[in-house]
Order: sequence, then C-alpha cells, then structure tokens
Amino acid sequence: MKNDKITNIGVIFAGGVGSRMHSKDMPKQFLSVHGKPIIIHTLEHFEKNEEIDAVVIACVEEWIPHLKNLLYKYRIEKVKKVVAGGKTGQLSIYNGLCAAREVAKDTKAIVLIHDGVRPLINSKLLSENIRCVKEHGSAITAGVVKETIVVVDNDGCIEQVPSREQSRVAKAPQSFWLDEILSAHGQALKENVTNTIDSCTLMKNYGYKLFMIDGPYENIKITTPDDFYTMRAILDAKENAQIYGVDEEN
Repeated sequence: MKNDKITNIGVIFAGGVGSRMHSKDMPKQFLSVHGKPIIIHTLEHFEKNEEIDAVVIACVEEWIPHLKNLLYKYRIEKVKKVVAGGKTGQLSIYNGLCAAREVAKDTKAIVLIHDGVRPLINSKLLSENIRCVKEHGSAITAGVVKETIVVVDNDGCIEQVPSREQSRVAKAPQSFWLDEILSAHGQALKENVTNTIDSCTLMKNYGYKLFMIDGPYENIKITTPDDFYTMRAILDAKENAQIYGVDEEN
C-alpha cells in the first residue's frame, strides 16, 4: 500500500571552518552568542516548528563529537543523523540529502536546506517554505533589495540596472521535494560539477522552475565579524522588545 505521508526534513549545512570570521579555535557555527552557539540558535527554530519531522546535519567531520554534545546539552531531539561534510558546500549538502533519504525511508519528503550559521529566521518562514513546495515544487527564501543592484562586466562597466521591485537576494532555507533535488545532484555529479554555489543555482541549471518567498530582512548569514555583531545587536533588540511588552515572532 502506498504511503502518502509527507516527511518534512531540515537539512542543515554546518561544514564551514570560519576562515572569514578569523576564529582560530573553532568553526563559526560553534561561536557563542547570547549564551549559546550560533548553530543551536538555528536548530531551535526547526526543533520548535511542529511541521518539521526531522533534521539532519552535515558537519565538519572532526567537530561531530562536539556537535553531538551540544545537541544533548540543549535538548535538540529532532536531529536524526549527523554526517560528515564534503570537500565543497555542494558535496556537503549532497551528503545531508543522502542522510535525509535514509530518514524519510518510503515516505515522500520535503527538504528545507539551510545554513547552520543563518539563525535569524522564524517558525513562520519554515512553514511558508513547506507550503510553497507543496503548491509549486520549490521555495527559495528571498530578501527584499533595499538598494539599487547593478550588473557589471569583467572591466567593471555597468551592463544592466535591474528593477529594484523585481530584484531579490536569494537566502535560505531553499526547499524542494527530496527526490527532485537528489536527481539534480546526481546529474551534477555525473558531469563532475561539484562546486555549485547554492541549491537554487543547481536546480535552475538543470531546468527546474523556482518560486521565491520573502523572508525576514534580518535573515543574514553569519560569515564575518560584522555579521556576528549584527546578530548580537538584533538579538539584543528582540530581548528588549520582550521586556517592554512588544510581541516578537519566534
């Protein structure tokens, strides 16, 4: 009998080593902000969302024991598999997707591919990703553009000034049906393509139609020291809002 259940799985990429953060002792996803590591801030959104059934993580291999200790300490119980990352971001995500396939078993699955160092999301965004995949087959979280974007050639000459109203910054989660994103990865590997910048680029390259949903503007990736301090300031503002009685969405 066919299993019609849909399993929603977070696929977290935590394979970076923090070279741009200049953190000598540990990868950036394990740096502490507001008393807990960045990756725990990220995972808590997936843990608390009732539609998320499971989470898998692709992690820097030598830091897997440390990550598992953090999962236990902070009671992150939806993580079902932690696997080693690959040599590139694309290969790390592929490892995570293969782990998600093992978790999904015989159920149809939606995967929400997300950066471990992109913690300033909310539960509503995760649910919107799931809804958009069910309706359209994909969901690329976007950021509204607040400044003019220009396209330049190799000599720095401006070739195009796209409409700001129709321009977006692709962020994460980037969500798909698991079988479709795995198919695209399989095609890429057959062609020896291993370093595609992100999942939406990979899917677009192989002919899939992509749909965008706007996410919170503060949904930044914590990559540099400036990002680290911006995250801390945003969390301070959210904390103060709670103290002064302003409703904040999780």
